[in-house]
Amino acid sequence: MTIANDDAILEKMLSTMETLRLDQLRLAEQFEKLSTATPPKFGDTDLSPSVSITALTNDAKDADCATPKSATSPGTQSSMYPSRVILTTYPGQHGIKPIHLQWGAKDAKERGPVVASRHANSIKKRNAIGAYGGSYCIYRALAVAIGDLPSNYRPNFNMTEPTYQIGPHPSWFDPEKIVSVDPFGHVAPSVFKDEYEAGLDVRPTIAITRAHMTMAEMEMNVKTGNLKVDGKIVVNERGDLAVSKAALEPVWYLPGVAKRFGIEETLLRRALFEDTGGMYPELITRPDLKVYLPPIGGISVYIFGNPEYVSDPTKKLTLRVHDECNGSDVFGSDICTCRPYLIYGIEECVKQAQQGGVGVIVYFRKEGRALGEVTKYLVYNARKRQAGGDTADNYFLRTECIAGVKDMRFQALMPDVLHWLGIQKIDRMMSMSNMKHDAIVGSGIPIIERVPIPDELIPADSRVEIDAKIASGYFTSGSVMTETELSNVKGRDWEDIEH
Repeated sequence: MTIANDDAILEKMLSTMETLRLDQLRLAEQFEKLSTATPPKFGDTDLSPSVSITALTNDAKDADCATPKSATSPGTQSSMYPSRVILTTYPGQHGIKPIHLQWGAKDAKERGPVVASRHANSIKKRNAIGAYGGSYCIYRALAVAIGDLPSNYRPNFNMTEPTYQIGPHPSWFDPEKIVSVDPFGHVAPSVFKDEYEAGLDVRPTIAITRAHMTMAEMEMNVKTGNLKVDGKIVVNERGDLAVSKAALEPVWYLPGVAKRFGIEETLLRRALFEDTGGMYPELITRPDLKVYLPPIGGISVYIFGNPEYVSDPTKKLTLRVHDECNGSDVFGSDICTCRPYLIYGIEECVKQAQQGGVGVIVYFRKEGRALGEVTKYLVYNARKRQAGGDTADNYFLRTECIAGVKDMRFQALMPDVLHWLGIQKIDRMMSMSNMKHDAIVGSGIPIIERVPIPDELIPADSRVEIDAKIASGYFTSGSVMTETELSNVKGRDWEDIEH
């Protein structure tokens, strides 16, 4: 983009912000006139007597409303929230003093906490847009609305510390290497304990624990001799697996995310605001806030073997990066290879750990290539009903007709969790995806070997998917079909129970 274009975009944004500010002031004046009137009633519930758009000028009133309330029954709007509705804030506004945050700093204290809370003692100090909890923040709001959770509830983080140590790693201190998770998200309760006890609402965005896994396929692998019981990783004849786990919620550093996708930060902010129905106006009005907690699904990490080996380049590492597929992963749908490949990845991770290395499964909540399950099922219907049936040559066409794009997983941010783990090389990558491979290698992590799913694990009805993907660029150790050959690869009809 040219400097002239940049100036034009900036001028337009400033004009839009000023228009929004004036509109809010006019609305505020109109609402203030209602504050002296008798509030209308619906049944026995009073509405808030004063609803205003003006923000953060009366400390005492806001603080009084922060007193914990009982969570036994729904309250009125006025009993749960300050009387003034704060739609947005602005840089330099009276009372607004965000906590210092330096993305990529050498330690958590220097970097500063990520504060997204709207609690009374935190709202003026917020340095992040959005809400804690990822996609589950909506359920928290619902719990508050129905009276199950006090609006100002603060968790007790005693005894929640990680069960094993991750980092710090040099990649944590590079503001461009990790831009979609908070590398210090798991230590926030301990590092910022004093701030939390003083009233600042700092929440962890990563949790680390240990567990056992029980899967029917692992029990079968033990019975057939494919996996050996060692008492440490495969712990018994039932095939139970000892695993170390981590859960990560998304925390986006907006300048870094924009750079990763090769777009301007202003455009990223505008799209995130406009194309989510106007969610989070501070994306537009607070250009000084560089961190955003998007309401999207998070990441799960499963480590087989010693977690310390994950960042040790002298140990062999097997990795599968898997994107969520509820139909296959959970319910066993055979129209795709997702569950078979995931199970195969787990088996190979376990074997790598038993051989003195370590295995890692990274699971992203990106259902249906991040298009969603409704879109995915619509595509299934169109594939099965199209002229000529469900064929590999039209596999991506049906998706593009419905969604407008064949894939929205956009793997550019995916390697961040690998850098959070401190991974320096991948000996065996259990994936055929060219997008995942290119994103990982492009981020500076070499991949020694790529391992495709064995043919015997591919369900018959999923040949359409896998052959189409191989033809589009997925890795294979075999041949790539021609367009004519793809047209002859056909999935079964709904009524075909023997295919």
